[in-house]
Amino acid sequence: MAPSSSTNAPSEQAMLLLGRLDGRLQNSPWADIWLARARLQGAAQLAGLAAVPIDVRHLQDWICGRTPPPRASEGLNDPVSVAAVFHLAIEAGVANAAPLARATLNVLRTVLDDRSEAEVWAGSDLAYFGPAWRQARVEAQAPYPVPSLHAVADRIAAMLETVVAAEQSAVDVTTIDGRTLTLEPMVRDRAWLVASHVPAMLHHAGLTLAALPSLILLPKFPPHEVGELTDVMMRSLLATCQSGLKDLDWIEREGSKALAVSATRRSRAPLLARLALAYPGLRPSAVARLLEVTPQGARKLVAKLA
Repeated sequence: MAPSSSTNAPSEQAMLLLGRLDGRLQNSPWADIWLARARLQGAAQLAGLAAVPIDVRHLQDWICGRTPPPRASEGLNDPVSVAAVFHLAIEAGVANAAPLARATLNVLRTVLDDRSEAEVWAGSDLAYFGPAWRQARVEAQAPYPVPSLHAVADRIAAMLETVVAAEQSAVDVTTIDGRTLTLEPMVRDRAWLVASHVPAMLHHAGLTLAALPSLILLPKFPPHEVGELTDVMMRSLLATCQSGLKDLDWIEREGSKALAVSATRRSRAPLLARLALAYPGLRPSAVARLLEVTPQGARKLVAKLA
């Protein structure tokens, strides 16, 4: 029996909203700010999947220099550093990033370089999770048979089997008195490694014109059955696209208000007002690097924006 129209309605609505969001971003003058904010939203969601719950505000505080990486100085026994999650989330979209996305990434790395931060705070995490993450990236970039969410879910189900359920070897440890002990492998959740590639997978499958970093779509414990996984991703896509469209509306509205502030033709205040929508509370030192102005000029810009 053919599926009813009511069964297909949520799926059709999700794809329509995805097309609307993707299309608006191709023409919006605020697409760069949306992408910058979406990058932080996606990273925060990934951190939650990796059992290190944070929100976007924590990342903004770190980027703007107000705090070290979230949770790094709180004495928590986290399974992975936020610095590692943030770096891998960004790297997942670098290979095929559109020029606009690369420009927003260059701005971010001018303020906070995720690569150097990961080396400082998360060297062991990168060594542990790196091989599985790279394996997932190779599988994510392979051709898809048809441009559909079901095809993406089918690929994800296979990746969950190979990347998440991969056997981990035991470790031999020699004690101080010469005895050799065999330690069982430490099992740590790795489904978030697959989730980090979902925005790029949607792009490679032909569902979006560019990778949209907030489209993570997977829950912490994703189902392995393709039909159920497709339904879960469809519902997540519907909610995420609705949220993304609301965020774009907010950016365009607040950005228009910020740019209405009087400024000379050569003033950098309008550009700083744009950046403040993604990274509120930028310090004068970061503003000086970003806008190529003197520290004194940066302090004046920050004061004017405040």
